[in-house]
Amino acid sequence: MITAGIDCGAKNTKTIIMKNGKIIGKGMVRTGFDPGKAVEESLDQALIDTGNARDDIHKIYATGSGQKAVKIADDSVDEIKAMAKGANFFFPDARTVTDVGAEDGRAAKIDEKGNPLDFAINEQCAAGAGAFIESMARALDVTIEEMGPLCLQSDKEIPMNAQCVIFAESEVVGLIHAKTGKPEISKAIHDAMAGRIASIIRRIGVNEDIVMVGGVGYNPGFISAMKRELKVDTIYIPDEPEYNAAVGAAVVAAEEA
Repeated sequence: MITAGIDCGAKNTKTIIMKNGKIIGKGMVRTGFDPGKAVEESLDQALIDTGNARDDIHKIYATGSGQKAVKIADDSVDEIKAMAKGANFFFPDARTVTDVGAEDGRAAKIDEKGNPLDFAINEQCAAGAGAFIESMARALDVTIEEMGPLCLQSDKEIPMNAQCVIFAESEVVGLIHAKTGKPEISKAIHDAMAGRIASIIRRIGVNEDIVMVGGVGYNPGFISAMKRELKVDTIYIPDEPEYNAAVGAAVVAAEEA
């Protein structure tokens, strides 16, 4: 059986195609101002890898903040369930999963089949999401790719108490004027964000085998900060963490076919 999961997010739209429990195709494009077009393009991109046509797909399930734009979907999966099922696919022993995307951060406690048992979401401020690091990178005049490695160059603890991106930018400007080094500022930024995400995880309990998904999973500075905040040695991350929700949607499509 061939199924597809399409995760239409605020920044990118991702498609995963699975056959008999294995990933056989994937595609990702910018969502932009036309989510419907992004859905079509990401699916076509994923089909190139498979050698199949759209008619070969038995079920297409949608997820993500823009899931209503996935007009070709047979059904939809809420973002918590997609996140949980995806994490379970990659790491069957996982019992805690957190997703830090462009818009928000979330966490779920899951069972052995990847079903969410409890969850918590930070939607009030981008200071708990990928947009926070992007904004802070601009304030420091560095690229988003440089932020994580910069953080790892410092072991100093500088408290950052800002509750939103605007106030945090003001704090960063103050640190720059005080001639604080960029590595120290980057570490303070990552520590502040890790504190927010860790507080979400603690609401549902820090359970065995923590999995992190979403694009921030590529940031070594944030991973390091999360380990310190949660006092754990290992956080598991899929090779391409931004596809996790699309994988989860494809898995649910197969389960319900």
